[in-house]
Amino acid sequence: MRNRFLAGGLAAGISFLTLSSVQAVEIEYWQYVFDSRVKAMDQLIANFQAANPDITVRHQTFPYADYQTRVVAANVAGQGPDVVQLFYGWVDNFVAGGLIQPLDPAVFPHAEIESDFFPIVSAMKRGDDYYGLPTAVRSLALFYNKKIFEENGLDPNDPPDTLEELVAAGKATVKRDGAGNMTSAGLAFGLSAQDHHWWREVLIRQFGGQPYSDDGRTVTYNDEAGIEATAFLMGLESEEKIGEIGFMDEPQAAFRGGLAAMTIDGTFRLGAFRAIEGFEWGVTELPANAEGVRSNYASYFANAIGARAQGEELEAAQKFLQYISSEEAMAVWLEVVGELPARRAAALTETNLADPIYGPFLRALDYSRTTIFVDEIAQRQVALDLEARIKLQNQPVAEAVAEAAQQEQAILDEFYSR
Repeated sequence: MRNRFLAGGLAAGISFLTLSSVQAVEIEYWQYVFDSRVKAMDQLIANFQAANPDITVRHQTFPYADYQTRVVAANVAGQGPDVVQLFYGWVDNFVAGGLIQPLDPAVFPHAEIESDFFPIVSAMKRGDDYYGLPTAVRSLALFYNKKIFEENGLDPNDPPDTLEELVAAGKATVKRDGAGNMTSAGLAFGLSAQDHHWWREVLIRQFGGQPYSDDGRTVTYNDEAGIEATAFLMGLESEEKIGEIGFMDEPQAAFRGGLAAMTIDGTFRLGAFRAIEGFEWGVTELPANAEGVRSNYASYFANAIGARAQGEELEAAQKFLQYISSEEAMAVWLEVVGELPARRAAALTETNLADPIYGPFLRALDYSRTTIFVDEIAQRQVALDLEARIKLQNQPVAEAVAEAAQQEQAILDEFYSR
């Protein structure tokens, strides 16, 4: 049943299962709603079904806010997906909840995973088991509006390379009306978007600290570096006045609307930003500090086998997971979504590295870190509460950081006590 072969045209690295005895198997794939990701997966499903006419893949999508709840509810009801998408930071909750099953090493050899994928795939490993594989990985970069740069006397081909230059460019491009209300941001930002990663894994390190202990069990940003990094971030609004948290609800909306000169976002935004027609935008690596230190945050959504997949459905699910984590699938994902291939060979091509859009994201993978979340939603909320206390309640930065560290440490302690 599990003889191996390489499917024609699928440069997968991991061998594909034969399903010679399987007839008319139907499996379900679940992911959250994100237009470019849904479009890409529809294309991959069509490719897979054309090559595997005995397997039908039903594609189910749900709003992001409801997604994890729907997966849990389906599992409780004895149903649910055969292959499920999950953020790497959810893996502990999905494992503890019995929502996914370990990948069979006879089908997904660990040695091949560890040689072919970027090292951040290890965030899907618990003990001796891998629980999922990504199609793509992503890092952060600074997006900038070349039209706004040029209109304000800045070189559209020379974006900010340091934090100091970032602030200077923000001051040169922010716009306000006669009453002092901001009408166009120099930098659109806010911890509700990708900036909580910029704060945690980039700014804190650039100010000389680190967010967590090496084993991830202890919060370590309640120190001078953490306070200075937080003061810098929040000061972009209160002191430098180059942007406002909550402007146009979210940073990417302001940038897409041509009302922000710059924003920090991930590769997954490329698919949406390509639809912009009103201006040309560029991408550059996240600004370094004054000493030239760079840092970045790399992440991914993985695909896992649902806990209830058994028998022929399990084998079909394994074969589908092999395809959507193949080089062929990654090429489709890069084109449609803009996220970088998770396999080294597919990502680190001369063409990709030289690309003015993909290149900055790929170069960042060399110095990126992946936060080990035990409860990504709760830990993100800690950052949002930190921001709100400083902005809305005028809590001193040092007190806000100390309170955030205490709250997040409680989350870590509760998890590791189990």
